[in-house]
Amino acid sequence: MGVNHKTAIVTGAGSGIGAGIAAMLAQKGANVIVLDLNRAGAEKTAGEITAAGGKAIALQVDVTSWPEVCAAVAEAARVFGTVDILVNNAGALKDSSILKMSEQDWDLVIDTCLKGSWHCCKAVLGHMRRQNFGRVVNITSRAWLGNPGQSNYSSAKAGIVGLTMSLALEFARYGVTLNIVAPGFIEAPMARRLPPETQQKVINAQPIKRPGRIEDVANAVLYFCDEDTSYVTGQILYVDGGRHVV
Repeated sequence: MGVNHKTAIVTGAGSGIGAGIAAMLAQKGANVIVLDLNRAGAEKTAGEITAAGGKAIALQVDVTSWPEVCAAVAEAARVFGTVDILVNNAGALKDSSILKMSEQDWDLVIDTCLKGSWHCCKAVLGHMRRQNFGRVVNITSRAWLGNPGQSNYSSAKAGIVGLTMSLALEFARYGVTLNIVAPGFIEAPMARRLPPETQQKVINAQPIKRPGRIEDVANAVLYFCDEDTSYVTGQILYVDGGRHVV
C-alpha cells in the first residue's frame, strides 16, 4: 500500500539527504512537510516537489526548540489532517578531538541530533497513538559505533539508537513502528566538504568501492515508511556499502 496519501514530516530536508527523502516520499504520493532551520532551503525543496506534481509545504523550524516543533506538528495536522510519518534527519557536525572540543560544540551536536529527534518523536507520537498508526524513521550513521574526532556526533547518534529501541517497545501496541537508517559515506553536500584524500580513504575502507547515493538512503527510508511494513520495528538498516561489517 506504500505511503500514498500519508502525511510525512521530514526534518533537515532543506538540502542533501533530507531533501532526497522528502522528494522520494512525495514521488510515492505522500504529503510532505519540509522542515529545516534554513527557510530558503526548505522552500526550495518544497517548491521542487510541488513543481513535480507533489504536495508539500515548507516550515522554518529549529528542532532544538520544543515550542517550534510543536507548532510545526500542529500546522502539519491542520493542513493535511493527520501526521502519519516522521523522518528525523536534522543534524549537525562539529568534529574535533575531545581535548579541543568546546562545550558549545558538544551541546550543538547533541541538541540538534539527539534532543531534536526526541522533541519530534514526543510531538508526533500522541497523534500516532490516537490513530493507531505511525511510522518513525530516525537517521543515524555508522558513526554511532564510534569515530575518532567525533565524540559528540557518535554519542548523539548512539543516543538515537537507544531512543529508537526504547520507543519501538513502548509504541508497538499502538501500530506505531520506529526504525533506523544508518548511512555511511553518501555523495551529499556534507561529504563533499571533506578533503578528496579523506573521501578516497573512506571509500577504500568499504567493501563496495564507491560513495552511496542519496537515493540509496531514501529507498531505505521508504521501506520503513510503507504501510505494509507493520511487522518491522526496532531495526537498524545500514546503507554504508558494507562498511559496518569490516
